[in-house]
Amino acid sequence: MPFEFKRLEIPDVILIKPKIFEDERGFFMETYKKEDFEKVGIKGEFIQDNHSKSKYGVLRGLHFQREPYAQAKIVRCIRGVIYDVAVDLRKDSPTFGKWVGVILSEHNKWQLYIPRGFAHGFVVLSDIAEVVYKVDNIYAPNHEGGIIWNDPDISIEWPIDDPIISEKDMKWPTLKEAIKREWVF
Repeated sequence: MPFEFKRLEIPDVILIKPKIFEDERGFFMETYKKEDFEKVGIKGEFIQDNHSKSKYGVLRGLHFQREPYAQAKIVRCIRGVIYDVAVDLRKDSPTFGKWVGVILSEHNKWQLYIPRGFAHGFVVLSDIAEVVYKVDNIYAPNHEGGIIWNDPDISIEWPIDDPIISEKDMKWPTLKEAIKREWVF
């Protein structure tokens, strides 16, 4: 199998380590193989690929899509280094409100599977980072949701102190406020 799949502290979030074939010419790797991904429970049809570029210190998130447009994602960093985070927003989950984070980089070539029902965000740790990710549902602006990046009840341990955050991301509610708005899954 060209992938190693590792379940994280929140078992539905899966770290994907592709097998990399390197030689003096460069490298080759598979980034997605439906049959292998389905064997570990990553199911669904991924219908769109997204690509972002950000400079050092940019924090994007914590984003999600509300039902019926919730999205699962497979995230990877193809240039630079990011710290990637998933927060469980599934109210009946034993890990509700908990988070996991991993370093994704052009060097380790790891990917992170984030299922529906999670908020997602990342911060850039290199001069520039490019992030690509697959999603299994369309983007619907009227169903966009988010949680403020520094919610004290979630207490994400971001690896930088003073991130660059968009005006939009600064206005997301806390998890408690999102619960009141019935934004959780």
